[in-house]
Formats: sequence, structure tokens, C-alpha cells
Amino acid sequence: MNALVRRAAPEDAESIATVHIESWQTAYRGQLPDPYLDQLDLELVRRTEFWRMHIATPRPNTEIWVACGSAHAEGFAALGPARDADPNSTGEVYAIYVHPSQWNQGLGRALFTHATNRLASLGFSTAILWVLESNARARRFYEIAGWSLDGATKLETLPGGIELREVSYRIMFRHRNEE
Repeated sequence: MNALVRRAAPEDAESIATVHIESWQTAYRGQLPDPYLDQLDLELVRRTEFWRMHIATPRPNTEIWVACGSAHAEGFAALGPARDADPNSTGEVYAIYVHPSQWNQGLGRALFTHATNRLASLGFSTAILWVLESNARARRFYEIAGWSLDGATKLETLPGGIELREVSYRIMFRHRNEE
């Protein structure tokens, strides 16, 4: 697939929210309770506003990128300084999702490669990401891209007491002055 990866604009917010919701509903089916996944459609307006606000007024060194295979965003990645590590040296991929209709077409790989390269170009020496421990598909995707488990785990709780068991992946960057 010939994907265009570009910075997100406020008008991408609804597409991003749709991708976010529909990818969760597909990717996490069987990993999270069906009633929780089924009700995510009700969050479209709230999530659209969340993404519009974060695009229009980003935090320092935080970026949101979209991948477009056609006229609208069919995938997105959010990145910036790490939340659970030294934010001066460690970057983080906060989120990366591609619409399920675009899976296995290279859009996710193009977007993830771009996000990883952006973190390196921002001067971070390492980068992390968090993924559901049970998400074998995503974990394989990250491993193919050269990321490795780093041993960190965390437990997040969603409304309704739904537990998300997450593991951390990491990649180290070699900057030109280190070669």
C-alpha cells in the first residue's frame, strides 16, 4: 500500500476516534468483555473531542500522526516523552491503531516506522510502548519491527472493573554521534 503519513489536523479527529473505537472492537474481541467493546460506539463524540483538543493544543514534544490510504485517516499514532520513565531520554508510542479494514496492507508498518523514526529524531535514546499482554497479534507486530520486551508490567482498570494487563516493549536508538 502506498500510504501518506502526515501530521494530524483537527479535522482528522473524528476519523481518529472511529479508528480507535473500531480497532478496539475488533482487536480486543475475546480479550475484553463484549458488552464493554459493544458500548464503545457511544463514545464517538467524546473521543472525537478528546482527539481534536490534543491535536489543536499538543503538549510539548507530543505529536499525532495519521496514515491515509485514501482521502481520510485510516490509522494514527500518538507519541512523545515517556509517561512512566525519564521523559528526557525516553520517548513513548502512546497509541497506534489502524482501521481493521486496512490490516495487513502495510499501513500500520508505515505508520509505526514513521513514529519510531520521529522518536529517534526528537533525540530520545530509547523508546517504549505498552500493549495488552494477551494481544499476541500486536506483540508479534512490535517484535518484527525490532522492539523487545523489557520486563515492565502494569495493571490498569477500566470502568466496570475491567483489568488491562499490559507489558512494555522497548527499542534503543543509535544516534550518529554514538557510531
